[in-house]
Amino acid sequence: MNKLRLPGTIWLASDIHLGPATPATWGKFQWFLEQAGANADALLLCGDIFDAWIGDDVALDATPPWLAQVFSALKETASKIPVWIGRGNRDFLMGQALAKFLGAHLLGDIVRLETDQEAIIVSHGDEYCTDDTSYQRFKRLVRHPLTQGVFLSLGVATRRKIADYARRRSMSSHAAKAAYVMDVNAQAVQQAFARHGVATLIHGHTHRPAIHRTDGDTGLQRRVVLPDWDFDHPPHRGGWAIIDAQGVRLEYLS
Repeated sequence: MNKLRLPGTIWLASDIHLGPATPATWGKFQWFLEQAGANADALLLCGDIFDAWIGDDVALDATPPWLAQVFSALKETASKIPVWIGRGNRDFLMGQALAKFLGAHLLGDIVRLETDQEAIIVSHGDEYCTDDTSYQRFKRLVRHPLTQGVFLSLGVATRRKIADYARRRSMSSHAAKAAYVMDVNAQAVQQAFARHGVATLIHGHTHRPAIHRTDGDTGLQRRVVLPDWDFDHPPHRGGWAIIDAQGVRLEYLS
């Protein structure tokens, strides 16, 4: 597990799912980046920044106009405050090449964040959805270095076809799964609290923003679920978490 010490005001967002067909979402996220650069001391993007990612090489060598705009805004924000980009289940192939290009840092899968107020565990969140056994098997497969090496050795067209197929299959399987299967498992969350010795966990992935407070095995616990973003399809939604002297809170966009 990575450790990260960040003083001051920290903003966190996740699940923006940017792509060529999300201009309205991009507009809101662009505003958000400007606000983060002006009001935060650090920004953590905790995965699924992009709806798909087939390799840093493709994105950096032949950048389409919509992505060039995103890169420009991220670079501008990273020139003002430290920015960390995290990998989610859609963009897990983001790597150090992209982070370096943006002037940002690559966020670890699970990070112990030391703030001025407390220690907090930050992750994308899919690791806690242990009831979704088929997804966990798929994750182990695609995150294996050998699998990734083979995929990244393929041509761009083949990579796109595989990514499109995987996305369609994922959407189809989600429609057939019970809601609880795609949410976090309570025991997995309790184990995370106990393993890391913290009272606050922040994650995205589930698209169920809330602040859950429970009296758990290690005392009073707080699980903060980051909002997902979509301003191209109703219902419109988006938001982020703020960590500062007031504690941890969620801010919503409409």
